[in-house]
Amino acid sequence: MIPAATLALVDKPSWFDNPVLTTKLWPATLETLAMTATSAILTIALGLPLGLLLVATAPRGIRENRVVYAILGALVNIGRSIPFIILMIALIPITREVMGTAIGWTSAVLPLAVAAIPFFARLVETSVLAINPGTVTAATMMGATGRQVMTVQMREALPGIVQGITVLVITLIGYSAIAGVLGGGGLGTLAYNYGYQRYQNDTMIATVVVILVIVQLVQMLGDMCSRLVDHR
Repeated sequence: MIPAATLALVDKPSWFDNPVLTTKLWPATLETLAMTATSAILTIALGLPLGLLLVATAPRGIRENRVVYAILGALVNIGRSIPFIILMIALIPITREVMGTAIGWTSAVLPLAVAAIPFFARLVETSVLAINPGTVTAATMMGATGRQVMTVQMREALPGIVQGITVLVITLIGYSAIAGVLGGGGLGTLAYNYGYQRYQNDTMIATVVVILVIVQLVQMLGDMCSRLVDHR
């Protein structure tokens, strides 16, 4: 008896003759870009102030509060320690309630953001802590308020924060592929449904190539923006 995998490869259209690549690859790419961009915006909007709050409440911070810092640090560490695929499964009831569905690229936005916020907050904290302490000291001695000091910290740490955003977006692209296995849409779903389950090697290769191109473009754009905002 001929194995099913072998029968699946007989007379199977490939590459430019494959309707999956000609009709589904571009829409799947747009879905990946949409879920990545939307979740990145949510992550930056919530992760940036969280990272700044970690810096402000840390020991010797401008708003030192060891209790708040310990609580926030514990929550961030817990969020970073949960594997994304487990987190996405655990959030399915909440995702269905908030987004109205647990299938498609919109359903992946919430778990992507929840997974990435603590990760990005740590990147922001690291970037701010890496600036010259004398800058903050000088601003404080000149009578700057806490908010003004944080503005100075952000301005000085901006190149690092931009690089952090670049790392964030690339990480979200990888997470989005994992989300696709659970019905999150995008290139991950395309690769799983056709490349893996239907043995279409051309589809698998094409999705990997598209993801590599997107990651490379994001990295190039991030490096360029980081140089532009670096006033040193």
